[in-house]
Amino acid sequence: MRATAIGLLTFFSMFLTVTGAQSGERWAELPAFPAMPVPKTSGMAEVNDIKVYYAEYGEGEPMLFIHGGLGNADVWGHQIAEFSKDHLVIVADSRGHGRSTRSQKPFGYDLMTLDYAALLDHLKIGKVTLVGWSDGGIIGIDMAMNHPEKLTRVIAQAANVTTDGVKPDVMSNKTFNDYINVAGEQYRKLSPTPSEYDAFVTQISEMWATQPAWTAADLGKITVPVTLAIGDHDEAVKLDHTEMMAKEIPGAKLVILKEASHFAMLQDPAGYNAMIREAMAGR
Repeated sequence: MRATAIGLLTFFSMFLTVTGAQSGERWAELPAFPAMPVPKTSGMAEVNDIKVYYAEYGEGEPMLFIHGGLGNADVWGHQIAEFSKDHLVIVADSRGHGRSTRSQKPFGYDLMTLDYAALLDHLKIGKVTLVGWSDGGIIGIDMAMNHPEKLTRVIAQAANVTTDGVKPDVMSNKTFNDYINVAGEQYRKLSPTPSEYDAFVTQISEMWATQPAWTAADLGKITVPVTLAIGDHDEAVKLDHTEMMAKEIPGAKLVILKEASHFAMLQDPAGYNAMIREAMAGR
């Protein structure tokens, strides 16, 4: 979710030109976030200069799910219900998002990656399968480049590695704006600073204006297994950009999620979960 003018969106979303929203297609709708299962543990971890909300579910090989920009861990309810059957599932709210705090330190993907690495240390967890969506996927790629010792594999959906990987018309898309409005409502409900949404958006928008900015040489250094997924109707990230990423990351696999958009984990949870299972099986 990357744009410099994102703070204005809540004021004019009702005036947007809608393409496909009346079609009844699942990719044109934003389903409600599912009810979250009860965690076996949850809390606030002091990492770096902030406090990060986290929750753990199930037992087994660890999986870490990282949400997208402006959102929070509650987007993963369908995936927690599935993967906590046979895995230890960890979710968290990224710096400044959801229940986690932020500081005056400028947002950056390297910084948020350090937050998650520190969270895994706090929880005494070694390697994880990291499933990241949008900004969470970018964090996963960052971790693959800079902290591969933390990873079994990365499954990144709707990530970009340069700012021009984002579609220029994303902010005129109704489904995307529906998400931004929902994210704002949830921020005001969950955040320890509920009245500071605009300030938070301003801070993170400064990051989105210039990051990420990785080169082919950067991607070529990745050594952990990477699966790149993108919906065939993604509103935000260009398909050819994702295809380029798959070519530049050694051994990366590209998966196109059918009849799904940027919000595939909500629109087609069964298909999304199957994609993760396939990637974890090395297929």
